[in-house]
Amino acid sequence: MDARILFVEDEEAMRAFLGDRLRSAGYSVECAGRGLAGLEKAVSKPFDVIILDIMLPEIDGFEVCRRIRSEGIATPIVMLTARGRIEDKLNGFGKGIDDYVTKPFDVRELLARIEVQIRRTAAIRSQPAIFEFGSVRIDLQGTEVSINGRVIAMSAREFQLLRYLVEHPGKTLSREELLKEVWGYSADTFTRTVDVHIASLRNKLRLEDGQANLIQTVKGLGYKFAP
Repeated sequence: MDARILFVEDEEAMRAFLGDRLRSAGYSVECAGRGLAGLEKAVSKPFDVIILDIMLPEIDGFEVCRRIRSEGIATPIVMLTARGRIEDKLNGFGKGIDDYVTKPFDVRELLARIEVQIRRTAAIRSQPAIFEFGSVRIDLQGTEVSINGRVIAMSAREFQLLRYLVEHPGKTLSREELLKEVWGYSADTFTRTVDVHIASLRNKLRLEDGQANLIQTVKGLGYKFAP
Protein backbone atom coordinates (compact mmCIF):
# COMPACT_ATOMS: atom_id res chain seq x y z
CA MET A 1 0.00 0.00 0.00
CA ASP A 2 1.69 3.18 -1.21
CA ALA A 3 -1.07 5.69 -0.46
CA ARG A 4 0.06 9.03 0.98
CA ILE A 5 -1.97 10.68 3.74
CA LEU A 6 -1.80 14.22 5.09
CA PHE A 7 -3.05 14.46 8.68
CA VAL A 8 -3.76 17.99 9.96
CA GLU A 9 -4.47 18.03 13.70
CA ASP A 10 -3.46 20.51 16.42
CA GLU A 11 -3.40 18.01 19.32
CA GLU A 12 0.11 16.57 19.44
CA ALA A 13 -0.96 13.36 21.22
CA MET A 14 -3.60 12.68 18.57
CA ARG A 15 -1.12 13.37 15.77
CA ALA A 16 1.35 10.90 17.26
CA PHE A 17 -1.25 8.21 18.02
CA LEU A 18 -3.15 8.28 14.75
CA GLY A 19 -0.01 8.88 12.71
CA ASP A 20 1.47 5.68 14.13
CA ARG A 21 -1.72 3.71 13.49
CA LEU A 22 -1.88 4.89 9.88
CA ARG A 23 1.76 3.98 9.31
CA SER A 24 1.16 0.57 10.87
CA ALA A 25 -1.66 0.12 8.34
CA GLY A 26 0.86 0.69 5.56
CA TYR A 27 0.27 4.33 4.69
CA SER A 28 2.89 7.02 4.18
CA VAL A 29 1.91 9.85 6.53
CA GLU A 30 2.80 13.52 6.85
CA CYS A 31 1.42 15.64 9.67
CA ALA A 32 0.79 19.31 10.34
CA GLY A 33 -0.37 20.96 13.54
CA ARG A 34 -1.59 24.32 12.21
CA GLY A 35 -4.04 25.34 9.52
CA LEU A 36 -1.64 27.26 7.30
CA ALA A 37 1.04 24.57 7.55
CA GLY A 38 -1.49 21.93 6.52
CA LEU A 39 -2.66 24.08 3.63
CA GLU A 40 0.91 24.60 2.42
CA LYS A 41 1.56 20.85 2.39
CA ALA A 42 -1.77 20.10 0.70
CA VAL A 43 -1.15 22.45 -2.23
CA SER A 44 2.54 21.66 -2.70
CA LYS A 45 2.65 17.85 -2.48
CA PRO A 46 0.51 15.02 -3.90
CA PHE A 47 -1.60 13.10 -1.38
CA ASP A 48 -4.21 10.37 -1.78
CA VAL A 49 -6.30 11.41 1.24
CA ILE A 50 -6.29 14.43 3.56
CA ILE A 51 -7.54 13.99 7.14
CA LEU A 52 -8.47 17.39 8.50
CA ASP A 53 -9.55 18.60 11.93
CA ILE A 54 -11.92 21.57 12.21
CA MET A 55 -10.43 23.33 15.24
CA LEU A 56 -6.99 24.45 14.09
CA PRO A 57 -4.77 27.43 14.93
CA GLU A 58 -4.55 30.30 12.38
CA ILE A 59 -7.34 29.12 10.08
CA ASP A 60 -9.88 26.40 10.81
CA GLY A 61 -10.42 23.20 8.87
CA PHE A 62 -13.34 24.60 6.89
CA GLU A 63 -11.15 27.40 5.55
CA VAL A 64 -8.29 25.00 4.84
CA CYS A 65 -10.70 22.86 2.82
CA ARG A 66 -12.12 25.86 0.96
CA ARG A 67 -8.64 27.05 -0.02
CA ILE A 68 -7.58 23.56 -1.12
CA ARG A 69 -10.60 23.32 -3.40
CA SER A 70 -10.05 26.86 -4.69
CA GLU A 71 -6.64 25.68 -5.93
CA GLY A 72 -8.37 23.04 -8.02
CA ILE A 73 -7.13 20.15 -5.87
CA ALA A 74 -9.59 17.25 -5.81
CA THR A 75 -7.81 15.05 -3.21
CA PRO A 76 -10.44 13.38 -0.98
CA ILE A 77 -10.80 15.14 2.39
CA VAL A 78 -12.05 13.37 5.51
CA MET A 79 -13.02 15.75 8.30
CA LEU A 80 -12.10 14.46 11.75
CA THR A 81 -13.73 16.47 14.53
CA ALA A 82 -15.52 16.60 17.86
CA ARG A 83 -18.17 18.87 16.33
CA GLY A 84 -20.81 16.46 15.12
CA ARG A 85 -23.76 18.81 14.63
CA ILE A 86 -25.61 18.42 11.34
CA GLU A 87 -25.01 22.14 10.65
CA ASP A 88 -21.25 21.60 10.83
CA LYS A 89 -21.45 18.57 8.56
CA LEU A 90 -23.52 20.41 5.96
CA ASN A 91 -21.09 23.31 6.13
CA GLY A 92 -18.20 20.94 5.53
CA PHE A 93 -19.85 19.12 2.64
CA GLY A 94 -20.67 22.47 1.09
CA LYS A 95 -16.98 23.40 1.12
CA GLY A 96 -15.91 20.19 -0.58
CA ILE A 97 -15.36 17.69 2.25
CA ASP A 98 -15.88 14.09 1.13
CA ASP A 99 -16.55 12.37 4.47
CA TYR A 100 -16.97 13.09 8.17
CA VAL A 101 -15.76 11.14 11.22
CA THR A 102 -16.78 12.37 14.67
CA LYS A 103 -14.54 12.09 17.75
CA PRO A 104 -14.34 9.83 19.68
CA PHE A 105 -14.02 7.30 16.89
CA ASP A 106 -12.91 3.74 16.25
CA VAL A 107 -9.68 3.71 14.25
CA ARG A 108 -11.00 0.76 12.27
CA GLU A 109 -13.89 2.88 11.04
CA LEU A 110 -11.55 5.68 9.99
CA LEU A 111 -9.32 3.20 8.13
CA ALA A 112 -12.36 1.80 6.35
CA ARG A 113 -13.47 5.29 5.30
CA ILE A 114 -9.98 6.08 4.04
CA GLU A 115 -10.04 2.92 1.93
CA VAL A 116 -13.39 3.93 0.44
CA GLN A 117 -11.94 7.26 -0.68
CA ILE A 118 -8.85 5.61 -2.14
CA ARG A 119 -10.97 3.11 -4.10
CA ARG A 120 -13.16 5.90 -5.46
CA THR A 121 -10.11 7.81 -6.63
CA ALA A 122 -8.67 4.68 -8.24
CA ALA A 123 -11.95 4.06 -10.07
CA ILE A 124 -11.88 7.59 -11.48
CA ARG A 125 -8.26 7.20 -12.57
CA SER A 126 -9.09 3.93 -14.33
CA GLN A 127 -11.42 5.74 -16.71
CA PRO A 128 -10.15 6.56 -20.21
CA ALA A 129 -7.53 9.29 -20.10
CA ILE A 130 -8.12 10.65 -23.59
CA PHE A 131 -11.44 11.58 -25.21
CA GLU A 132 -11.88 12.61 -28.81
CA PHE A 133 -14.96 14.30 -30.24
CA GLY A 134 -14.35 15.00 -33.89
CA SER A 135 -11.36 17.33 -34.03
CA VAL A 136 -11.54 18.05 -30.28
CA ARG A 137 -9.09 16.01 -28.18
CA ILE A 138 -9.23 16.10 -24.36
CA ASP A 139 -6.35 14.55 -22.42
CA LEU A 140 -7.51 14.27 -18.81
CA GLN A 141 -4.21 13.05 -17.38
CA GLY A 142 -2.15 15.49 -19.39
CA THR A 143 -4.68 18.26 -18.64
CA GLU A 144 -4.56 19.37 -22.26
CA VAL A 145 -7.25 20.23 -24.78
CA SER A 146 -6.55 20.58 -28.48
CA ILE A 147 -8.55 21.22 -31.65
CA ASN A 148 -7.11 20.02 -34.95
CA GLY A 149 -3.81 19.54 -33.13
CA ARG A 150 -3.72 23.11 -31.79
CA VAL A 151 -3.53 23.30 -27.98
CA ILE A 152 -6.26 25.45 -26.41
CA ALA A 153 -5.24 27.48 -23.37
CA MET A 154 -7.49 26.91 -20.34
CA SER A 155 -7.47 27.90 -16.72
CA ALA A 156 -7.35 25.15 -14.08
CA ARG A 157 -11.00 25.76 -13.21
CA GLU A 158 -12.12 25.67 -16.83
CA PHE A 159 -10.39 22.32 -17.28
CA GLN A 160 -11.93 20.92 -14.07
CA LEU A 161 -15.37 21.97 -15.27
CA LEU A 162 -14.78 20.42 -18.68
CA ARG A 163 -13.53 17.23 -17.06
CA TYR A 164 -16.68 16.93 -14.93
CA LEU A 165 -18.86 17.46 -18.00
CA VAL A 166 -16.92 14.88 -20.03
CA GLU A 167 -17.16 12.32 -17.24
CA HIS A 168 -20.98 12.69 -17.19
CA PRO A 169 -21.93 12.63 -20.89
CA GLY A 170 -25.59 13.08 -21.69
CA LYS A 171 -26.51 13.90 -18.09
CA THR A 172 -28.16 17.21 -17.33
CA LEU A 173 -26.05 18.85 -14.62
CA SER A 174 -27.59 21.59 -12.53
CA ARG A 175 -25.68 24.73 -11.59
CA GLU A 176 -25.95 23.60 -7.97
CA GLU A 177 -24.27 20.26 -8.72
CA LEU A 178 -21.50 21.93 -10.71
CA LEU A 179 -20.91 24.47 -7.95
CA LYS A 180 -20.63 21.71 -5.37
CA GLU A 181 -18.57 19.22 -7.38
CA VAL A 182 -16.24 21.58 -9.26
CA TRP A 183 -15.99 24.59 -6.96
CA GLY A 184 -16.85 23.03 -3.60
CA TYR A 185 -19.50 25.67 -2.95
CA SER A 186 -22.73 24.98 -1.11
CA ALA A 187 -25.88 24.62 -3.19
CA ASP A 188 -27.38 27.84 -1.80
CA THR A 189 -24.47 29.96 -2.99
CA PHE A 190 -25.69 32.61 -5.41
CA THR A 191 -23.17 33.11 -8.15
CA ARG A 192 -22.99 33.36 -11.92
CA THR A 193 -19.57 31.75 -12.04
CA VAL A 194 -20.90 28.54 -13.63
CA ASP A 195 -22.51 30.44 -16.50
CA VAL A 196 -19.39 32.54 -17.01
CA HIS A 197 -17.12 29.48 -17.17
CA ILE A 198 -19.53 27.60 -19.45
CA ALA A 199 -19.56 30.55 -21.85
CA SER A 200 -15.77 30.65 -21.82
CA LEU A 201 -15.52 26.89 -22.48
CA ARG A 202 -17.96 27.12 -25.38
CA ASN A 203 -15.98 29.92 -26.91
CA LYS A 204 -12.73 27.98 -26.63
CA LEU A 205 -14.23 24.74 -27.97
CA ARG A 206 -15.95 26.38 -30.92
CA LEU A 207 -14.55 25.06 -34.18
CA GLU A 208 -13.63 27.33 -37.03
CA ASP A 209 -16.90 26.56 -38.81
CA GLY A 210 -18.83 27.54 -35.69
CA GLN A 211 -20.79 24.28 -35.64
CA ALA A 212 -19.37 22.75 -32.46
CA ASN A 213 -21.88 22.69 -29.63
CA LEU A 214 -20.56 20.11 -27.20
CA ILE A 215 -22.05 21.85 -24.18
CA GLN A 216 -25.79 22.33 -24.40
CA THR A 217 -28.09 24.43 -22.21
CA VAL A 218 -31.09 22.61 -20.77
CA LYS A 219 -33.45 25.48 -20.10
CA GLY A 220 -34.35 25.87 -16.46
CA LEU A 221 -32.25 22.87 -15.42
CA GLY A 222 -28.56 23.36 -16.24
CA TYR A 223 -26.09 22.08 -18.79
CA LYS A 224 -25.35 18.84 -20.64
CA PHE A 225 -22.27 17.55 -22.41
CA ALA A 226 -23.63 16.10 -25.65
CA PRO A 227 -20.89 14.96 -28.06
